[in-house]
This record gives sequence, C-alpha cells and structure tokens, in this order.
Amino acid sequence: MAEHEVELGEFGFAGDDAVVPFAVEALDARGCAVQLGSMVDAILARHDYPEPVARLLAEMIVLTVLLGTSLKFDGKFIAQTQTDGPVDLLVVDFTMPSSVRAYARFDADRLAEAVAAKRTDPSELLGNGILALTIDQGPLMQRYQGIVELSGASLEAVAETYFRQSEQIPTTVRLAVARMSRRQEGGGFAESWRAGGLIAQFLPEAPERMRMGDLPGGDAPEGTEVASFAEDDAWTEVQALVGTVEPSELADPDVGVERLLFRLFHERGVRVFPATPVRDDCSCNREKIRGVLQGFSAEDLADSTENGRIHVTCEFCGEAYDFSPDEFTPES
Repeated sequence: MAEHEVELGEFGFAGDDAVVPFAVEALDARGCAVQLGSMVDAILARHDYPEPVARLLAEMIVLTVLLGTSLKFDGKFIAQTQTDGPVDLLVVDFTMPSSVRAYARFDADRLAEAVAAKRTDPSELLGNGILALTIDQGPLMQRYQGIVELSGASLEAVAETYFRQSEQIPTTVRLAVARMSRRQEGGGFAESWRAGGLIAQFLPEAPERMRMGDLPGGDAPEGTEVASFAEDDAWTEVQALVGTVEPSELADPDVGVERLLFRLFHERGVRVFPATPVRDDCSCNREKIRGVLQGFSAEDLADSTENGRIHVTCEFCGEAYDFSPDEFTPES
C-alpha cells in the first residue's frame, strides 16, 4: 500500500476553538485567525438568545479571543459595549490563557421592533455608545482601559479604529458568524453556531512605513480636507488579500484556519505558529459569590432574601447558588 500523502490541514491542524498566530514576513504582516465551534455554540445555546443577539455576541467573542490571545500577561482581558441600542450591553471576559465567558443584555420589545423593521445590522442593534477594552492584571497592578466610540459602525470597523487611534498600528479585521445544520446519524438535522475571524496588522521594521492619513476631528468644519498620501504597497496588498475572504470561509469547518491562510497568502509565504486553545469556562464559584454577599449591608441582604434564602444566578453561565442569610455578618 502506498504511503499516505499528508495534505494541507492534516498535519498540525488546529481545528476548532484554537487561535492560530501567523506571519507573512514578505509583507511585514502578522496576525491571528480562529474558528469557533462547540465553545461559541455552548455559550449561545445556554441563554437561548434571539438570533440577532446571538450573532452579535458571537462576533464580540471572536474579536475578544483574537485580541486577548495576542496579549502576554497573567490576568483578564475584558471587552464590553455600553450603548443605547436594543442590545445595550455585551460583555466578553477572557481569563488568560484560555477561559472565555460572555453575556448579552437586550430589550426584548425594542429588539422585536428592530426585527420587524428589518434593522438587525450590528450597528443598528448596538446604536451609539462605547466599546471598552480592559486589561486587568490583578489587584496589585493598575488597570489599563482603552475606549473607542460606537456610532453606527460594525465591530470590525470599531476594532480597526481602536488600533488606529490608540496603538497607531494599521489593522484589518474580519468577523463572521454562521448557523450550520448537520445531518445526524439517526436521521434529522441538528443546528449549531459557528464563528470565525481574522486580524492582520502591519508591523514593518521602519515605523515611518506605518503612517496613515489623519482622521478628521468630529468638530472639523464641513468640507475640511484630510491629509492623504499613498499607503505602503505591502500593507495595501495585505488589505486587498484579506478583503477577498468570504464570510462563509471564515466559519466553514471544511476550510479550516490553516487552509484559509494558505489560500490568502501562499504566493507571499505564510508561517503559522502553535495555536492557543480557548474554551467555555466561567470563573464563578460559590466562594467568590459568598465574598460578594459578605460585603452587603443588612438592608441589602434583606432585599436579596426570598422565602428565607438568597438565590444568586451567574449571568454568564447560568449556574445557580443558594445561601442562607445567617451565613453572613452584615457590614455596619
């Protein structure tokens, strides 16, 4: 029997729920890509979100794991939106090196109105507000937080603006979410959520090659011209190549991350590095919640007591905890 020839994707294939860093040295570009399967499906299914909310939260999860796994520190990376739209809160909490939890809050009546009016683009569901990106390295270190305005832009565009304004790094981001149906062995079909994304950044050795045209100020007079110049050819090529990616490719398990990167950059040469797995893993536990309740005043404990018990449900994972008020000594 002839020896089996290894094909692209078979050797060192990261598979689902693993972020793959990559580099295209010929174009001075670095980045990472991911396909999320069971992890994102478990988070979305747990809360049974309406489809528009589930899609929006899945995009936020992809963006957070792409950004979070690129950071090298012990602690948490938290992405949170606060807006005036039907979906007024998205929170994704990434605890290094691999634990993800996520939650969405929405107004059911306003969401129903938006769906009826076919206004379900991410920018319309979010409305105006902010996206806060927080690095928390623990109680002994000061938190770092970057904030970017949300004003009718997609999460992709908002992330690109953040890197442009805060880090001065040319960045392109692609995010995709899909609901896939698979035939089951016993007959019938089962639906599950998938998501994928890619972030690429231009990091040449000469910093002056990274320059970009200035963004106009919000109070600039109408007709103000923004200084412009030709972007670096290498970065223009990266943007053009990433722009060819179809949303279906980003989430399709039959494509896979490595195969997708090969399709995009094989003519220039692309290297991939060891993947970082990510998993659905909430950090809540009984002792943490007990510690929070211990800080409540007597009045707060009384308000939280129902039928002689204090019931707490984690908004992220849905785990329920039950306490007796007698377990706590209220703060004076």
